[in-house]
Order: sequence, then C-alpha cells, then structure tokens
Amino acid sequence: MDQIFAQGKIDPNLVPQNVGYVPIMPIWSNFSNPVDIFVGYDEMIYVVDDKGLNILDLKGTLHRVIPIYKARDIIQDRRIHTYVTGKVKVLINGQEKELACIYHLKNTATAAGPVFVDTLIHPFCDASRKNIGFRNDDLQVEFTGLAVRADNILYVSRTGPVNDLTSFARPDNTILFFDETGKNTGYTNGLNPVTPNLKSVLGVSSIAGFVGPPQQLYGVNESHDFILCQASQSQDIEYRVLWIKETSDPDAGIVYGENPSMLNLDHTKADGFLYDLNKFKKPEDIYIAPDQSGYIFMVDSGKDSLYVFTNKGYEGVNPPANSTYKKNIIVSFGGTGHGIFQFKSPSGVCYYKQIVYVADKGNNRIMRYRLNTDLE
Repeated sequence: MDQIFAQGKIDPNLVPQNVGYVPIMPIWSNFSNPVDIFVGYDEMIYVVDDKGLNILDLKGTLHRVIPIYKARDIIQDRRIHTYVTGKVKVLINGQEKELACIYHLKNTATAAGPVFVDTLIHPFCDASRKNIGFRNDDLQVEFTGLAVRADNILYVSRTGPVNDLTSFARPDNTILFFDETGKNTGYTNGLNPVTPNLKSVLGVSSIAGFVGPPQQLYGVNESHDFILCQASQSQDIEYRVLWIKETSDPDAGIVYGENPSMLNLDHTKADGFLYDLNKFKKPEDIYIAPDQSGYIFMVDSGKDSLYVFTNKGYEGVNPPANSTYKKNIIVSFGGTGHGIFQFKSPSGVCYYKQIVYVADKGNNRIMRYRLNTDLE
C-alpha cells in the first residue's frame, strides 16, 4: 500500500466491484485550459496550458513554469530533450507574422534552468519549401502533435489549407520527420491529405509512437509505426483514429499506409473496437503505454470521454487471470460534467507506471486514474 499512497490516495468508496479505473486524490487544479500532459524520462510531469509549460514532480508540486507562446503539445526524447509546439512572431518582408513552430529545449527541470536549443518554424523547417517562398496560407498552418522514435527521430503532425498533390511542396496535412539536429529528413509519403480513408491524415490533432518513459536499456520498441487522431469537423470521417504502418516499397521507397489487422473485429474477444465505424466524434489526444500492457489511451472532446484499447484494437482491458469473463472488459468512461468520472473538453492524455493522466481542459484540472486490478 505504500506505493499507492506515494502516488496519491484512493478513496475506497470509489473502487468499483468490477474491473475499472478509480481516481487518485487529490485532483490537481490551478491550471488555465490545460491542453496536454506528459510524464518525461526525467520523471517530471509536464503540463501545457495558457501559461506555457508547467513542470511538476510526481506528487504534483509545481517546480517551474516556462512561458511558451501559445503552447499546445509536449514530448520528450530519450536524451531528455523537450519539444513543445507553439507560435512565434517573425518579420517577413518587414511585417510581423505569427507562424507555427516547435520549441526545442533541454535542462527543462534542472536547477540550472532551461536552455532553448532551437526553434523549428513553418514553412522554413520543411525541406520541400526551400525553393517556395512564404505564402499567406502559411498563417493558417498548425503543428498539432508530437511523437518520438527510439532513435530520437521526431514526428510532427501538421495541418493547413494547401494540399495540392501535384505540387513540389508537400501538402500541409502531413507528418514531418526531424532528426536530432532539427533537420527535416522526410514526411509520410502515402497518406491522403484530402480524402478520408484508412490511410488519411485530415485535421490531425495528435500522434503517438511506441516508445516512452520510463527509460529502457533493453527491449526498446523500435517500431516506426504510429497512431494518429483525425479531429477535422469539416468532413464525415468514419475512422478518426488510425494505426499507420511504415513499409518499404521497391519502387516508391518508404511509404506509409493502413494497418489491416485493425479491421479484425473479433466479437468473441471484445464488444468494442478502435476501428468501429463512427466511434469517435473529436479525438484530441492519444498515448500508447510503453510497458507490457500496450494499452492505447485516447480522449475525445466531442464525447468528453476517455477510451482504453488493447494493442489489437479491442476496447477494454484483458480480464484478470481468475475471471470467468473471457471478453475484454470495457473500462472507458466519461460524459460532460465536473464529476470525478466526467470531463469537459479533455485534450491530453498520458500514462506512466500504471497511472493514467488526463488534461481536463474545460475543468482546468489534471485527473489521475489507476486500474483497480493494479492496486493489489
């Protein structure tokens, strides 16, 4: 029990009789529209809100706030370098413009204080834009999500209005790749930026990779796959959460496409699936547990809910070993409100050492939950 109370108190009156998540107290408040949360390799908690980047310890004590203009998303690589999407004001042809950017920092939680290493600014950080000048449509471009691979390659989701497939410049709706030095090394060739399908990239609000803290010296997941959320409300999108696979084609080289195994809706194993038609309304963030569970967590601001899936796309968690129930047990929950099992525009989710963290934007709070079967 010491381990449980080190993380926070569990109200015994809130522990369900069946398998489910229980809240950890106290609720963390004093945030202003928290939109993302991430537990770093340094075991510090990073919360992005209107104030910028809030850095807390695992007990919830605030250590530092780093002002970052219009901060939106946060990730950390295995070097403990931190990346935050936001906006930056730059002069173009003598006029001040506000452009999407990614701030690259290190030493964010050290006593010496943070160091800004670099700022990747759209459109100048995109290698395909070297010979194409600034255009007014670039003011509408957003960097919306971040993920990292085991080799510290950074994935950045981008949205925008220009998606001409015949242009030399890459479409605004895409995922860009950057190496450790900030060099743009590629993009997701093969994903459709205009038409919803099983390999589209429309209004991406978040992406998640398969590596995350705590740091692993052995057995690190080296997959180049990722999962993305499509939050665009301008089109009817049947599959809003997509598992994208990287493959090698003899003619086209590295391409990105659908994961056909996600269409295996085995109703003998589960009652809900990641690829159920029209399951989600406005998915905002997604996170893949890097531990042996492999659970996929997603928050939907349109349904004010937290969803949990296995790495096979089955909704719910595996039943306990002594259970007579053979299907996955659905533990997703939510609904609009201020209660401890309710949310108001949840925008961020992450997972660390069996605890799920939710940035409950509309309620200006961070909620924490733990599966009751993990309390033993």
